[in-house]
Amino acid sequence: MGTISNGISSKAYENVNAPGLDWRKSSRTDLDPILKDCVIVAEAPAAQGHPHFSIPDGTRMLAFSDDKDDNSPVLLYSRAEFTKFAEGIKAGEFDDLMATDAEMEQAAAVVAA
Repeated sequence: MGTISNGISSKAYENVNAPGLDWRKSSRTDLDPILKDCVIVAEAPAAQGHPHFSIPDGTRMLAFSDDKDDNSPVLLYSRAEFTKFAEGIKAGEFDDLMATDAEMEQAAAVVAA
């Protein structure tokens, strides 16, 4: 059985599409109790037989999913792909996609209800 944690708190969690992985979510997510409202990431098994030429066997992979549904699709990316994407986030390339203050307040209100 896998888990889901943010480094402070953890609980049992299993995505049927990627069983046994230990998932992590942002520490900025309210985890008292753990709410199902976040993108989650886990270290995945190394690639074997990936259909794309840029992912040779043995490439270290990461799995991404949504913890609202334990049957959510799981997307796999190489650590190199994720690193380049995270660098873009850090550089502000996706700031225009961030939720507005009003959207954040609305999301908080839904959770509190």
